[in-house]
Amino acid sequence: MLRAVIYARYSTDLQNERSIGDQIELCKAHCQKKNFHVVDTYDDQARSGASIIGRSGLLALMDGAKRKKFDVVVVEALDRLSRDMEDLAGIHKRLTFGGTVIEAVNEGPVNTVLVGLRGLIGQLYREDNAHKIRRGLSGRVRDGLSAGGAPYGYRADPAAKGKLIIIEEEAVVIRRIFDEFVKGRSPRAIAHGLNQDEISPPRGRKWNASTINGSKQRGNGIIRNALYAGKLVWNKVSMVKDPDTGRRLSRPNAPDQWQSAEVAQVRIVEAEVFEAAKNRKRKAEGIRPFLQKRPRRLLSGLLRCGSCGAGMSTNGKDPTGRVRVRCSAATESGICPDPKTFYLDKIEDLVLRTLSAELRHPAAITEYVRTYHEERKRLVAAAGALRGTLERKLQEVRREMDRLIDAVAKGILTPELVRSKIKDADREREQILEKLSQVDTVENVVVLHPTALARYERQLCDLHAAFNAGLGAGDNAGCEALRDLIDKVTIYRKNDRAGRVRIEIAGKLNALLGADPHPRGLWGVVVAEEGLEPPTQGL
Repeated sequence: MLRAVIYARYSTDLQNERSIGDQIELCKAHCQKKNFHVVDTYDDQARSGASIIGRSGLLALMDGAKRKKFDVVVVEALDRLSRDMEDLAGIHKRLTFGGTVIEAVNEGPVNTVLVGLRGLIGQLYREDNAHKIRRGLSGRVRDGLSAGGAPYGYRADPAAKGKLIIIEEEAVVIRRIFDEFVKGRSPRAIAHGLNQDEISPPRGRKWNASTINGSKQRGNGIIRNALYAGKLVWNKVSMVKDPDTGRRLSRPNAPDQWQSAEVAQVRIVEAEVFEAAKNRKRKAEGIRPFLQKRPRRLLSGLLRCGSCGAGMSTNGKDPTGRVRVRCSAATESGICPDPKTFYLDKIEDLVLRTLSAELRHPAAITEYVRTYHEERKRLVAAAGALRGTLERKLQEVRREMDRLIDAVAKGILTPELVRSKIKDADREREQILEKLSQVDTVENVVVLHPTALARYERQLCDLHAAFNAGLGAGDNAGCEALRDLIDKVTIYRKNDRAGRVRIEIAGKLNALLGADPHPRGLWGVVVAEEGLEPPTQGL
């Protein structure tokens, strides 16, 4: 008697839970007819057949098949196992490899042809169903009904499916946000004020600027949501499922694919206010500098607050023009438990001096010497190749000039015919000679001279000035090279009268120095501290 297991599945919470029991009873009856001995049952409730990710019942079944716990898998139909061609074929391949047979109640023993046919039908059914659902949602939007989900400020009307009801307490907050934004207050300042007044956000623990700003591409965020002005907009994003993780991801649609309908009954802010906010946002987006595409400072994006772990950003200048940095969480939402302000130049100086000390390690100098020799070899080879090319070209030009002169001497050509050609050839000869004079003479590679090591030492001492000069001139090459060594710089304020600062530099210098360059294990994480005066007492 063959050992059999039964697998059952239904797709969503909207389906009847009794479906699992009905499928199992149907499969048990089939096993009795086939004289199978049922040793176990597996099921997945409210799980889509579009992916095997998250289906614990199916994964347990596959594990049991590897352990040879049964001989036959019985299902009502193949689409219970999967509605995806790739997944269904993979399940069949692995079960067949382990000697396990799949038996469908409605179709009998399963073979490759049936798997291919049912996999195709199942996937087409799923995709066709998705198109019909979207068509139905489009019709609901056209009628002024919600296509699903209620944004902040609304809740679903329990008496009328698809209609929204305004939550007046939240509507007051929305009007406050629009009013403050139109009057010129920044989203960060608005979020900070809402958090100070302990107003609950739509999601999460605290308000932040992104909740208010939203995304232009996705058309979300409070000040971009046209529903608050009485206009329902749908199809701003499409949901797709990642085949590797099974997670649903949203992808923005082009604005010409959006669908809208007027719903004046749920307007929270007046159209004039919404348009004023929209215009202010458009002007702000229009002046975004292209320089944001690259770091504007040496440590841009790398600084972290030691109190809460959030990023740090510039926070204005003091009267002397020195730039200050502060925790972004404290600036945007006011939730940092111990916000501190630091001078950026002091942090940069401490970071660079710390890295300079690390780069003086013997292993780093050895790497510098090795790189020097490799670069020297490359330059010598390149110079030799260029010199050879120029010398060959010079010989060709000289031969051409000799041929022209011989032709005139033999009376084959007249001087008038060849005068311009000789002038052109002579001009080219002069250009080649000038280029040859600029090419370094090929030299043998020599051992690195002590003066080169002294130069390396001077370069380490001048790191700060060199990098700042490069950034000011728009040259990011050196800055990016150093940033590649750093993952993050975490800043802590030591609790003493001197206001000293401790930094932890997490980075990749171990790729240069090796796995364990120091007995005390620097890099990985380098810890350094120095007495830095706070820019403002008490900050």
